[in-house]
Amino acid sequence: MSNTNSTPNTQSSRKSQNSHDTNDTHDTNDSHDSHDSVRNERNQNDADGRRPTPMEVLRQARAQLTELTGLVPETVSSFEQTEDGWSVEVEVLELARVPDTMSLMASYQVELDPEGQLTGYRRVRRYERGRADARGGR
Repeated sequence: MSNTNSTPNTQSSRKSQNSHDTNDTHDTNDSHDSHDSVRNERNQNDADGRRPTPMEVLRQARAQLTELTGLVPETVSSFEQTEDGWSVEVEVLELARVPDTMSLMASYQVELDPEGQLTGYRRVRRYERGRADARGGR
């Protein structure tokens, strides 16, 4: 025979679990906010019939690359408008190591159409965070 009445301890643990579930939902929503803002920007641009600004293109490039690769961009090292749209080079952390100067970084070349939609990307370089590029043959 089982006791179907909830004790105060059971009820408080349920409240605690519900509170925890709510916090998880907020965390998940926060991570999607940046993607939602990019989508909202894109929809607004479509409605206005205008092309996105360079800053909007940068935001879209970063968000789309993150969505596709799971890698979070740290910096944008180059950005230019091309005949076919936009070209962006983005630096990402590929593998965290200790010390941080030994972490593996990568540069991704990201191509976007004139509206800021990602049309392709490729990794062009992989390097340790603490290493400088060789310049001038030294």
